[in-house]
Order: sequence, then C-alpha cells, then structure tokens
Amino acid sequence: MKSPQFTKFHGLGNDYLVIEAEQVGEVADLGEFARRICNRHYGAGGDGIAIIAKAETGDADFNCRIFNPDGSEAGLSGNGTRCAVAYLYYTGLWTKEQLRLSTRTGLKRYFLREEPAPGKFLFESELGQPKFDSQSIPMSIRPPLERVIRYPLPVDGEPVPITAMQMGNPNCCIFVDDFDALNWRKMGKAIEVHPQFPDRTNVVFVRVVQRDLIELRIWERGVGETTASGTCSCAGAVAAMINEKADRDVRVMMEGGEVRINWRPDGEVVITGTAEVVYSGQWLQG
Repeated sequence: MKSPQFTKFHGLGNDYLVIEAEQVGEVADLGEFARRICNRHYGAGGDGIAIIAKAETGDADFNCRIFNPDGSEAGLSGNGTRCAVAYLYYTGLWTKEQLRLSTRTGLKRYFLREEPAPGKFLFESELGQPKFDSQSIPMSIRPPLERVIRYPLPVDGEPVPITAMQMGNPNCCIFVDDFDALNWRKMGKAIEVHPQFPDRTNVVFVRVVQRDLIELRIWERGVGETTASGTCSCAGAVAAMINEKADRDVRVMMEGGEVRINWRPDGEVVITGTAEVVYSGQWLQG
C-alpha cells in the first residue's frame, strides 16, 4: 500500500488531518486508520481526519467525510470541513469565492471572505438548520418532545437542565455561571454516553457573558475535550438564543479563540471562523 500524504490544518486549535480520497483508496478500514493517525503519541495527532474528494454529482463541488480519533464517522464537523475547504484553496484545487460541499448531513456552502495571512483563511459557512425534537436529535424520551428545552436529564442521580438539538451532530447544552466551579470534563464524559442519547452526544457548556457574547467549554463526541468546535459553537449559540439569553447574532469565545454565529431568519445557522495550515507529511506505517 502506498504511503498516504496528509496536510494538517486547525480551526482555533481544533486540528484535522486533511487527506485526498485517492491517497487512502487502498485503506480497508478508515476508522482504524483514523485511530492510528490521530494518536498524539504514536501518530501524527489530530482531533480527526477529513477525507476530501471531487463530487460525482452536479449539486456539489466536493465531498467530505469526517472521522473522529475513536474511529467513528461524524455526521458533520464545522471545523473539520472548514479545514478541508481551506486545503482546497491552499493547494489551488479550488479558487472561486463559493464552494459547495457534500457531507453526511447534506450540502453545505462555504464563502471565502479573507486570507489574512498566507495559509490562513476566513470563511463564512452555512451549517444547516437545527432540529429540536427529541426524535431528530436523537434522544430517548417518552413521549417524544417537540423541543428539548430545560429538560431535566438525570446525571449521577441529580437532574441537570439541558437544551438539546441536532446540529449536524447530537448536541447537549448546559448553562453555567462559572466553569471553574464545575467539573465539566467529568460531566461531559458521562453525558456523552448517557443512555438517553443512543448515538452519544456532544456536550456544550455555555456561559452567557452578555446578549451578543457567550463563552463555551466543549466535550466533543468521539474526541473528548477540544479547544473549539464548529457544530458545538453553533449549538451553544442557538441554545442561548432559544432560551432568550442571547440575540441571534453572537460572538462565541472558546479556549482556542472566537467565531461569530448568526441564526438567519430563514433558519440557516452561519458560522464565521478561520482555518490555518500547520504542516504536510506522509504516513509511513502502512
């Protein structure tokens, strides 16, 4: 088998190894490959891999698949797809202002707004419309709910009020006043595999600073703690909006940096953020 070439990008520290599909054409198990190459001690290290290929249909320009470090395939990754799109511009495979990307959760549009530095790109990305009903999330609630807002999720015997949604991935959002006063990593790890989330879930801890500014801590499904996440930042912002804690256009601060989220009147959630090249390499382990 040939040695696949990859290029590492990051979106606010959330790092992905971008690989052209032809480079992994002989790989029989992409999940196992992701587990090995994403390992930070024995591999290249990353929060996931993004496999990019020219689209076979006229609706999209390219297709992208995202795999997590635990080998699972994600429905969508806001940062992972943004890194993949940045790769296409960085390598000159795409030069137009708009790019249509096919993902497991549908067609997404990316607009290049700026290249503030060589290898660093600012995109405005349409990540879809959130779904709030328990069946779409999915979440095991009987009878099903049209909206999962302030739902008392039992965690270690205590009810935790959550707002949940499907935003390309299942997302469970929890409002907090002080990150340091809460063992959010322990809670996030427990809720990720909570039996009421049959497909597991991202866990987003939200601190509302003011109506146009929120701060997040993120426990991502299949990844663990991350410095940033596109879908989680969208979910956290929308959760604040539907709980009437924030306006429909907000800045979102994460440990890795800041993005802007706009929930448009047509229901589309738009994230504006960067993706930046780190290095290219060749996987030699076979």
